[in-house]
Amino acid sequence: MRYMILVKASTGSDAALTNATAAMVTYHAQLAQAGVLLDGAVLRPRCDGWRIRHADGQCVLLGGSVPAPVPMAEELLVGYTLIQVRTREEAVEWTRRFPAPQGPEVATELEVRPLHELDDFGADSSNERFRQVTPSTLF
Repeated sequence: MRYMILVKASTGSDAALTNATAAMVTYHAQLAQAGVLLDGAVLRPRCDGWRIRHADGQCVLLGGSVPAPVPMAEELLVGYTLIQVRTREEAVEWTRRFPAPQGPEVATELEVRPLHELDDFGADSSNERFRQVTPSTLF
Protein backbone atom coordinates (compact mmCIF):
# COMPACT_ATOMS: atom_id res chain seq x y z
CA MET A 1 0.00 0.00 0.00
CA ARG A 2 1.30 3.42 -0.92
CA TYR A 3 0.76 6.43 1.33
CA MET A 4 1.60 10.07 0.78
CA ILE A 5 2.62 12.09 3.81
CA LEU A 6 1.73 15.69 2.98
CA VAL A 7 3.44 18.51 4.86
CA LYS A 8 1.07 21.43 5.17
CA ALA A 9 2.26 25.01 5.14
CA SER A 10 2.23 27.40 8.04
CA THR A 11 3.12 31.07 8.27
CA GLY A 12 6.69 31.48 7.08
CA SER A 13 7.07 27.86 5.98
CA ASP A 14 8.36 28.73 2.51
CA ALA A 15 11.45 30.26 4.06
CA ALA A 16 11.80 27.72 6.87
CA LEU A 17 11.79 24.66 4.60
CA THR A 18 14.44 25.77 2.14
CA ASN A 19 17.09 24.34 4.47
CA ALA A 20 16.76 20.60 4.99
CA THR A 21 17.11 19.73 8.64
CA ALA A 22 19.34 16.94 9.87
CA ALA A 23 16.28 15.27 11.39
CA MET A 24 14.49 15.13 8.03
CA VAL A 25 17.55 13.72 6.27
CA THR A 26 17.89 11.09 9.00
CA TYR A 27 14.19 10.20 8.74
CA HIS A 28 14.34 9.74 4.96
CA ALA A 29 17.51 7.67 5.37
CA GLN A 30 15.65 5.41 7.82
CA LEU A 31 12.76 5.04 5.37
CA ALA A 32 15.18 4.19 2.58
CA GLN A 33 17.05 1.67 4.74
CA ALA A 34 13.74 -0.01 5.64
CA GLY A 35 12.90 -0.20 1.92
CA VAL A 36 9.68 1.81 2.20
CA LEU A 37 10.73 5.19 0.73
CA LEU A 38 9.43 5.81 -2.81
CA ASP A 39 9.98 9.57 -3.06
CA GLY A 40 10.11 12.76 -1.04
CA ALA A 41 10.75 16.43 -1.69
CA VAL A 42 10.42 19.95 -0.39
CA LEU A 43 8.38 22.09 -2.76
CA ARG A 44 9.67 25.43 -3.98
CA PRO A 45 7.79 28.52 -2.73
CA ARG A 46 4.30 29.08 -4.10
CA CYS A 47 5.49 32.21 -5.95
CA ASP A 48 7.43 29.86 -8.26
CA GLY A 49 4.35 27.80 -9.11
CA TRP A 50 0.79 28.21 -10.33
CA ARG A 51 -2.63 26.69 -10.05
CA ILE A 52 -5.12 25.68 -12.69
CA ARG A 53 -8.81 26.00 -11.92
CA HIS A 54 -11.38 23.98 -13.86
CA ALA A 55 -14.89 25.37 -13.52
CA ASP A 56 -17.89 25.79 -15.79
CA GLY A 57 -16.09 24.18 -18.71
CA GLN A 58 -13.19 26.64 -18.46
CA CYS A 59 -9.55 26.09 -17.59
CA VAL A 60 -8.05 29.16 -15.90
CA LEU A 61 -4.40 29.76 -15.03
CA LEU A 62 -3.92 31.16 -11.53
CA GLY A 63 -0.46 32.40 -10.63
CA GLY A 64 2.59 32.35 -12.83
CA SER A 65 2.30 35.50 -14.96
CA VAL A 66 -1.35 35.95 -13.90
CA PRO A 67 -2.11 37.43 -10.46
CA ALA A 68 -3.66 34.80 -8.21
CA PRO A 69 -5.59 35.10 -5.00
CA VAL A 70 -3.34 34.40 -2.03
CA PRO A 71 -4.47 31.13 -0.50
CA MET A 72 -4.53 30.56 3.23
CA ALA A 73 -1.36 28.86 4.46
CA GLU A 74 -3.27 25.74 5.53
CA GLU A 75 -4.42 25.29 1.91
CA LEU A 76 -0.84 24.90 0.71
CA LEU A 77 1.63 22.05 0.75
CA VAL A 78 5.34 22.56 1.28
CA GLY A 79 6.56 19.01 0.89
CA TYR A 80 5.72 15.34 0.72
CA THR A 81 7.06 11.88 1.37
CA LEU A 82 5.76 8.86 -0.51
CA ILE A 83 6.08 5.48 1.19
CA GLN A 84 5.05 1.93 0.40
CA VAL A 85 4.24 -0.32 3.36
CA ARG A 86 2.27 -3.50 4.01
CA THR A 87 -0.39 -2.10 6.36
CA ARG A 88 -2.10 1.07 7.48
CA GLU A 89 -0.65 0.53 10.96
CA GLU A 90 2.87 0.52 9.52
CA ALA A 91 2.11 3.80 7.72
CA VAL A 92 0.82 5.32 10.97
CA GLU A 93 3.98 4.24 12.79
CA TRP A 94 6.26 5.78 10.16
CA THR A 95 4.20 8.97 10.22
CA ARG A 96 4.52 9.26 14.01
CA ARG A 97 8.28 9.20 13.53
CA PHE A 98 8.17 12.07 10.98
CA PRO A 99 10.21 14.93 12.47
CA ALA A 100 8.74 18.40 12.90
CA PRO A 101 9.41 19.80 9.40
CA GLN A 102 10.08 23.35 10.59
CA GLY A 103 11.56 22.48 13.95
CA PRO A 104 9.85 21.58 17.22
CA GLU A 105 8.86 25.17 18.00
CA VAL A 106 6.69 25.64 14.88
CA ALA A 107 3.26 24.01 14.73
CA THR A 108 2.99 22.06 11.48
CA GLU A 109 0.35 19.60 10.35
CA LEU A 110 0.87 16.44 8.35
CA GLU A 111 -1.87 14.81 6.33
CA VAL A 112 -1.53 11.19 5.28
CA ARG A 113 -3.53 9.75 2.40
CA PRO A 114 -3.47 6.30 0.84
CA LEU A 115 -3.07 6.23 -2.93
CA HIS A 116 -5.54 4.32 -5.06
CA GLU A 117 -4.19 1.33 -6.89
CA LEU A 118 -5.53 0.54 -10.36
CA ASP A 119 -7.10 -2.63 -9.01
CA ASP A 120 -9.29 -0.47 -6.73
CA PHE A 121 -11.26 0.55 -9.84
CA GLY A 122 -12.03 -2.97 -11.04
CA ALA A 123 -11.31 -4.57 -14.39
CA ASP A 124 -11.78 -1.98 -17.10
CA SER A 125 -10.22 -1.41 -20.50
CA SER A 126 -9.20 2.14 -19.52
CA ASN A 127 -7.34 0.73 -16.50
CA GLU A 128 -5.37 -1.53 -18.82
CA ARG A 129 -4.57 1.42 -21.09
CA PHE A 130 -3.44 3.42 -18.04
CA ARG A 131 -1.26 0.52 -16.90
CA GLN A 132 0.45 0.55 -20.33
CA VAL A 133 1.42 4.24 -20.12
CA THR A 134 2.31 4.29 -16.43
CA PRO A 135 5.81 3.42 -15.20
CA SER A 136 5.83 -0.13 -13.83
CA THR A 137 7.00 1.12 -10.45
CA LEU A 138 3.68 2.83 -9.85
CA PHE A 139 1.06 0.12 -10.45
